[in-house]
Amino acid sequence: MSRHIPYLLSLHACPVFAMASAAEAINVLFLFLFLQHFLFTTANDSIPVPADWPHQFHSVLFINRSGDLQKTDLWYDWPNGRNFNIIQHQLGELTYDLEWDNGTSFYYTLQPFDKTCKIILFDVGILRPNWLDGANYLGQEHVDNFLCNVWEKVDFITYYEDVLTRRPVKWIFFSGMVAHVMTFEVGAVLEDEYWQAPVYCFNEIKNETSDKTNAVVLESEDGVPGGSSHGMLMREMPHSAYAK
Repeated sequence: MSRHIPYLLSLHACPVFAMASAAEAINVLFLFLFLQHFLFTTANDSIPVPADWPHQFHSVLFINRSGDLQKTDLWYDWPNGRNFNIIQHQLGELTYDLEWDNGTSFYYTLQPFDKTCKIILFDVGILRPNWLDGANYLGQEHVDNFLCNVWEKVDFITYYEDVLTRRPVKWIFFSGMVAHVMTFEVGAVLEDEYWQAPVYCFNEIKNETSDKTNAVVLESEDGVPGGSSHGMLMREMPHSAYAK
């Protein structure tokens, strides 16, 4: 056997075989790097992201705010820069929260209730359709009889989306307000005539009296009967979620 050793050594010393070994090592290295990149990309692609909101839709929400119940008709109209929350408080008033992309919100009541109006000024417009971009994925959870993907947005809102249809099912605000999505009609649009705030919202009334309608400009929702509505809470989200 010893007489074959010089022959084997001479093979390894041959430049051709040395080059072949180096080429194989490089190929193995490239294969390793490719597999590593593939696995990393696949892992990232497998993390679900929330669906953008349709540019126009109507949704009925059942909302629980620390025991105060309400039914809200949400009309989202991104192309026209407007958002509308029509709020029926349990055994109480029907109130309207009309939001425009210039940062103005009208919070008012109509007959047969007392005619009141509060104008609230925000420094943001309405939510962008992709306002959930960058939300932190928390996994899956069964909610309201649906298997949902769950995200958290900047410690402000937890958002649940049906895995199969990608429709929103529920969201929970940091304040504890919980919204359950009962219907979600993509493409539904409210007629233009309903987007006009009543004329008394624009009356400049300086003195509040019991027999007069009040139109008050506020910088927060503190003066609004019943406190924060669903729409007002949404406008407190960090500015990156809103139209510029």
